[in-house]
Amino acid sequence: MVTSRELPRVVVAAPASGHGKTTVATGLLAALRRRGLTVSPHKVGPDYIDPGYHALSAGRPGRNLDPWLVGAERIAPLLRHGASTPTPADIAVIEGVMGLHDGAVGRRGYASTAHVAQLVEAPVLLVLDTTAQGRSAAALTLGMAAFDRRVRIGGVILNRVGSPRHEKLLRDALAEVDVPVLGAVARAGEVAAPSRHLGLVPVAERTPESVAVVTALADLVESTVDLDAVLDLARSAPPLTAPAWDPRAEVGGPVGAGRPVVALAGGAAFTFSYAETAELLTAAGATVATVDPLRDSALPAGTRAVVIGGGFPEAYADQLAANTALRAELADFTGPVVAECAGLLYLGRALDGVPMCGRLDLTARMTGTLTLGYREAVAAADSAVTRSGEPVRGHEFHRTVTDPAHGERPAWRWDGAAHGFVTGQVHASYLHTHWAGQPAAARRLVEAATR
Repeated sequence: MVTSRELPRVVVAAPASGHGKTTVATGLLAALRRRGLTVSPHKVGPDYIDPGYHALSAGRPGRNLDPWLVGAERIAPLLRHGASTPTPADIAVIEGVMGLHDGAVGRRGYASTAHVAQLVEAPVLLVLDTTAQGRSAAALTLGMAAFDRRVRIGGVILNRVGSPRHEKLLRDALAEVDVPVLGAVARAGEVAAPSRHLGLVPVAERTPESVAVVTALADLVESTVDLDAVLDLARSAPPLTAPAWDPRAEVGGPVGAGRPVVALAGGAAFTFSYAETAELLTAAGATVATVDPLRDSALPAGTRAVVIGGGFPEAYADQLAANTALRAELADFTGPVVAECAGLLYLGRALDGVPMCGRLDLTARMTGTLTLGYREAVAAADSAVTRSGEPVRGHEFHRTVTDPAHGERPAWRWDGAAHGFVTGQVHASYLHTHWAGQPAAARRLVEAATR
């Protein structure tokens, strides 16, 4: 067993979205686990869905590494934390986001896969969609490497290869630029998970099918990728010198002697939650209990605060509406409530005409427009988790709108506009945040729950 300082690690990247990063990364995690290795799964960027497949493949939480949300200085510490929790890992596999050099718009690659690879000093395994491409694949690989010499492309996996002759052509071309080919996946061999309007269908919504997909991906990678070569590449990464991220140090230890119960929404309708949220709340002195609004008729006993993150309530609106007991309890709950995106919709009066909790005086509806991107926000009001004027970085990811768009006391301001709602003890908005980047939020929520 290696130590976290010696952690072998590799970044699975691509020149653009759609080349097969998730297919390779998920299959690689499952295949390495089959070998008896303890594998730590990670995802560059804010995405909640891919880490669910990673977790199913690796048997431990999938974690995000996003410099925009948590700060560049926390990326290596968060990697070390994830690779040592709950047990030390033998290898970390980090799936990239978009193209290798694509990051926050206008920030010269900040928060890109290349940026994260530099921060954790990991070699890159480049996945190439070789459809309708021959020798140019070598030129593309060489260009990706030359664009930023601080990024080391240690190997390539050829995806969607048309024939044995096509594979030989590609291998010969990449040999010309001295980039090893560590695998080749035929077009007919691809395995795909089903998707919907915001990406893949989350694992929690379709567990039996998800298990079958992961099994098929493991089979695919085992039969097409040189796992020994991937391990050798991962072992070429230098020791990590950054200390491991410590949630207790981030929040300053428990708030008091008591352990107030904080209910954290989960289940198929509310799958968007970072693992560090529960860890920070626990470190601040809370007892974190999961509530599934699709199945649980009441909040956990003794609940003093509620956190409702993102997900797909629009796919489960009728089932959520049918749970009238929990909706009524949340409507009358007097403790602090923090809601992001799906939580915002659930707390409103109705979603596409289907009754929700009615805690907030708003209605919501689906649209054909995707709202997506990083945001630089400023807290517009004091609440259970914010102080007016504080800067916060987050991201939006939704196809719904609310009426009204914000409350008399908005939660945030960005781009010259007000967003979200602060109503009594409720803080709700479309903005997704990562509390590892603002640990004071966890401590404040526990303090509010204690009061």
